[in-house]
Amino acid sequence: MKSEYTLSGVDCAHCAAKIEKSICRLNRVESANLNFALSSLTVYTEGDCDVSREISDTIKKIEPEARIEERTRKKQKAAEKKDASLSQVISGAALLIAALLAVRFNSIAGAALFAASYVAAGGDVVVKALKNIARLRALDENFLMTAASLGAMAIGEFPEAAAVMLFYKVGEYFQDKAVRNSRASISDLMQIRPDYANVVRNGEVSTVPPEMVEPGEKIIVKPGEKIPLDGVIIEGSSTLDTSSLTGESLPRTVTVGDDILSGGVNKSGLLDVRVSKPFKDSTVSKILDLIENTAAKKSRTENFITVFARYYTPAVIGLAALIALIPVIFFGGDSREWVGRGLLFLVVSCPCALVISVPLGFFGGIGAASRRGALIKGGNFLEALNAVDTVAFDKTGTLTKGALNVSAILPANGFTKDETLKAAAFAEAFSTHPIAAAIREKYGGEINGGKIKDYVEEAGRGVSAYMDGANVLAGSADFLRANGVYAGGDEGTLVAVSGKYAGRIIIEDEIRPDSRKAIERLKKLGVKKIVMLTGDMKSIAEKVAAEVGVDETYARLLPHEKVAKLESLGGKTAFVGDGINDAPSLARANVGVAMGGLGSDAAIEAADVVIMTDEPSKLADAISVAKATKRVVWQNIVFALSVKLAALILGALGMASMWAATLADVGVAFLAVLNSARIIYYKPREWLD
Repeated sequence: MKSEYTLSGVDCAHCAAKIEKSICRLNRVESANLNFALSSLTVYTEGDCDVSREISDTIKKIEPEARIEERTRKKQKAAEKKDASLSQVISGAALLIAALLAVRFNSIAGAALFAASYVAAGGDVVVKALKNIARLRALDENFLMTAASLGAMAIGEFPEAAAVMLFYKVGEYFQDKAVRNSRASISDLMQIRPDYANVVRNGEVSTVPPEMVEPGEKIIVKPGEKIPLDGVIIEGSSTLDTSSLTGESLPRTVTVGDDILSGGVNKSGLLDVRVSKPFKDSTVSKILDLIENTAAKKSRTENFITVFARYYTPAVIGLAALIALIPVIFFGGDSREWVGRGLLFLVVSCPCALVISVPLGFFGGIGAASRRGALIKGGNFLEALNAVDTVAFDKTGTLTKGALNVSAILPANGFTKDETLKAAAFAEAFSTHPIAAAIREKYGGEINGGKIKDYVEEAGRGVSAYMDGANVLAGSADFLRANGVYAGGDEGTLVAVSGKYAGRIIIEDEIRPDSRKAIERLKKLGVKKIVMLTGDMKSIAEKVAAEVGVDETYARLLPHEKVAKLESLGGKTAFVGDGINDAPSLARANVGVAMGGLGSDAAIEAADVVIMTDEPSKLADAISVAKATKRVVWQNIVFALSVKLAALILGALGMASMWAATLADVGVAFLAVLNSARIIYYKPREWLD
């Protein structure tokens, strides 16, 4: 069973990681994911059991101020605790200034004011540290700052102890503010969810939740309203703001017969829409689910940082103890000096800069790609996009529109055009393939499914059915030959009736205007090889490939042959497809990319990236965002480790103050979080166009 909670009062990513790990260890819990960026917790349990009390108790043991509550999707914004840090900073700073003035005239009064400043600014830090020690969970930033500051007091450095705690709270305040701003920006992505739908029932309009509307029902979308469900316009025309889905600012003009996707905003006219999907399968619902669940699939970098933090802090604490004790015990060093150096080590050791900024960087990258119309299902897939050097495209519905049209009917052996077309239309009556739809549309007549018996479809080859006692075949030349019918040539859909060749139907598809740009942009991004894998005829495939700029073309491939060819390409592959027959290839590729606007549910389910606009160039946008995310994440890693390493070395040599150590901790974390936040608003470079 899946349970979702909103988590408040957890602003430490290191603590969040501890909470997630502890919940995973609970009885009856199969897995848990704490999304620090959205303050949400998702728990999967064995069967239908309630473990909320155990979860709450576990959280309080680690973070006493944290609270959880059952999550509702009405309000998706991350819960935040009330901020008391600013008042602590102000009161602590005022008392510190007073202490610095008073100590000149009265050392006792000055010491008292230093202590008051320390308590005002960092009293809560000390309390948290003591509680964690009691729970045998001492190794966190509260313990490090408490030990360092109290140690400074022990060696008589009262001003430095108070000032360091105050500076720590200042840095923590700005760090938390940056995290909250990042969360707010990420949560903005969730605001596309419609709150209601105007459904027409029995001639009356009722306002109901989108979940209560069934496919086939009619809804009305008024100007200014969000489109609540996917559907087809049956009356009216308007312009739509689809920027939340596609990232494009230009409005889209729609009229009767056009498909519209939930999540957009109706800007002008009144629209009557026939609902085509239930809310749970609608575009906006899929976007929300993908965004919410991305953190469950962490990248290798995120997992590395989590493991790194687990061993890094204890190791540095051990080194701090050695620095403080060994020179004094074995070499007669000044205890005041060496204990001070050891305390400085403690301040520097907190890994918050990495533990917070790296997950925020990946989540920001996923958000940036989503704004551009490419939904990436996890940080692991965002990272995998960086390594892609070979992209394989399906043809129909991917590089081409998939809106096929019958361009010619060539009957044979005494059959007329109408007879050949009718036989093919009846044979293709139950097929969902775009070619079958084009043939049925050209036929235009009513197809009585009751007349069709023993219908069999072989994916990528053809269909066989009995109609009025006659066996009808429609498909490729190989399919007809396998069934004992010979026909010269391979082009088009070949038709046979009762073992007699009846002619061929030529189908043409229109290339997407975006396809050539997609190929060009991918090559600019460093993709070495771009190929097309299609079940269509070689002549048609080569014509399309030449127009869009594909490097290599492989035609007449069945689904399993596509997978085999994909495996033979080598390198790090991405496969882009839209149909049910593409699902095996999508699953096999290093990164599977589905055309989500018109693609099949099977393809979308099997894919790692979903392009909601059916524009192949959005893959280039996703790769560009992935590369930018990688740059920022590694900037944070190198910057944080370099500064901390420098502070550790200088501290060990006695060349750095406690102020510098604190700056190396909270200052670096603050800057790293700000750097990660840039990704949320990243736009692919203009040179890609």
